[in-house]
Amino acid sequence: MTKGYIHSIESCGTVDGPGIRYVIFFQGCPMRCLYCHNPDTWEPNKGTQMSVDEVLEGFYSNMPFYHNGGVTVTGGEPMMQMDFLIELFTKLHKDGIHTCIDSSGIMFQPDNETFMKKLDTLLEVTDLIMLDIKHINPKKHEELTAHSNERILAFARYLDKKHIPVWIRHVVVPGITLYKEYLEELGHFLGTLGNVHALDVLPYHSMGKVKYENLNMDYPLKDTPEATKEEAAAAKNIILSAYRCTKLKA
Repeated sequence: MTKGYIHSIESCGTVDGPGIRYVIFFQGCPMRCLYCHNPDTWEPNKGTQMSVDEVLEGFYSNMPFYHNGGVTVTGGEPMMQMDFLIELFTKLHKDGIHTCIDSSGIMFQPDNETFMKKLDTLLEVTDLIMLDIKHINPKKHEELTAHSNERILAFARYLDKKHIPVWIRHVVVPGITLYKEYLEELGHFLGTLGNVHALDVLPYHSMGKVKYENLNMDYPLKDTPEATKEEAAAAKNIILSAYRCTKLKA
């Protein structure tokens, strides 16, 4: 029996996929996003080791509550624990439960045959992927997350090829992502995909500061102003305008 390293579980998620969600936070993430509000999920092989049945006990004991929702895995980066994730989603899929992965896509390894076989197995039991695209510019993405976005954009294209529905998430950060040129570039990229079902543009907030202080960690964006809801809404319109323009040209 496979066991996973679990950071925490939220029993009533309302922004993590359709309907009310049972949200499982996986431990471990290779990304180091400057605005991450869960730095305590970074280190792998920590947290609580749990079996699939233990993780889902709270879900199955309250199934009527989730009749219009399902289960979402997030983190951290859930795809760091592929074997456990496959076992988890296989069980849910057999029971007709809607499954969703909230992922950065950073684990995508198209040249790794073993990984790709596991990924295809996972996608067969996955209903939706919420894909976080941190920055469309490769250099700026590396400055923001300590990683290139090459794998992430390749993952988005692969999901399109496999006809897996995606919801795109993008955080607008003043001085980092909140530039018209980057927003338009993101929109043009999304316009090349045929599987985008939703777009969430979220304003950067600094609520993670307290957690960093509690962990005795320096908060990298302490001098960065928060984005307003109005700025996020305007940014979404820019992305969608570029998206539609690309679709019309296709």
